[in-house]
Amino acid sequence: MSEKLLLIDANSVIHRAYHAIPPLSSKDGEMVNAIYGSLLLLFRVLSEFTPNYVAVAFDLPGKTFRHKKYTKYKAQRPKTPEDLCKQIEMMKQVFSAFNIPVFYKEGYEADDVIGTLSHKFKDKQVIIVSGDLDGLQLAGGNIKVYILRKGVKDTVLYGEKEVKEKYNGLVFSQVVDMKALKGDASDNIPGVEGVGEKTAISLIKKFGNIENLYTFIEEDKNCPEISVKLKEKLIRDKEKAFMSKYLSLIEKNVPINTKIKKFYYDEGKVINLLHNLGFESLINRLPQQEKRSTAKLW
Repeated sequence: MSEKLLLIDANSVIHRAYHAIPPLSSKDGEMVNAIYGSLLLLFRVLSEFTPNYVAVAFDLPGKTFRHKKYTKYKAQRPKTPEDLCKQIEMMKQVFSAFNIPVFYKEGYEADDVIGTLSHKFKDKQVIIVSGDLDGLQLAGGNIKVYILRKGVKDTVLYGEKEVKEKYNGLVFSQVVDMKALKGDASDNIPGVEGVGEKTAISLIKKFGNIENLYTFIEEDKNCPEISVKLKEKLIRDKEKAFMSKYLSLIEKNVPINTKIKKFYYDEGKVINLLHNLGFESLINRLPQQEKRSTAKLW
C-alpha cells in the first residue's frame, strides 16, 4: 500500500467552517467559530485517512495570473469579513502547531499549489480536501478529492468513478472543458452564454474537448447535437469559451519548494493551543498518531 498525502485547501475549508458554525468567541473575545469548525474537519480527515504526509495551501490577497487574462475574474466576490480574515491568519498558527507545512505563492491560487503538489506526488495516494468542486479536474489515478457539500460534516469522496457518475460519463480531465462552455458564476467565468451543464456535457462527450468541438464547427459539418441556434452561440462566444478554459484550468507547475516531511505533531503543544482557544472539548478528540520519523517524502 502506497503512502498517503493529505492536501487541504485552507481558504475554502475555513470559509465553509465560518458559515457552518454559529458565532463562537474565545476567552479573549476573538471570534473563533471558523477555527473550531476547521479543527473538527482536520481531526476527522486525519482519523479517517491516517495520512503519512499533510500539507495546506492558502490563497494570498491580490491578483493572480488569471486576472491578467480577465480583469473581471472573481470580481463579484464580496469582501471577506474582518473577523474571518483574522481567523484565516490564526489558522496558519494552528497548522504550525500541528507541524503541518503551509504553502502559498504570489500570483497563484491555492488550487494551483495543490495541483502542483498532487502532480509532484501522484505516485502516492493523494486526498485533496476542499469546499468547492474546482479540484475535480484533478481526481484521477491515485488522486481523490474530498468535497464538503454542506457545512463540515456532509462530505463526499470523488475519484474517477464518482466524477463520471456526477457528470454523466465525463472523465476528470474533461471537467475543465465542460466548465469552459457552461461557465462558473461563483468565479465570474463567463463560458458560452445560453449553454448550460447538460448541453456542455453532451458536447464534450461527443467531441472530447473544446478544441475538437470548434475544429468541427469551423469545418462547417452537421451534427445532431449542434442545432443552428446552438452553433450560433458557440461561434459568437468562441473567444469566451477558450478564455474560460484558461481561467478554469488548474496550474500544475507552480514554482514552489515541494519538500514535505512525515506528519507528526507534538501533543503537548497542540493541547496548549486548544486550551488557549477555549477548545477543551476537543482535547479528548485529538487524532491518534503513530510515532513516525521525520524523514522527507522523496
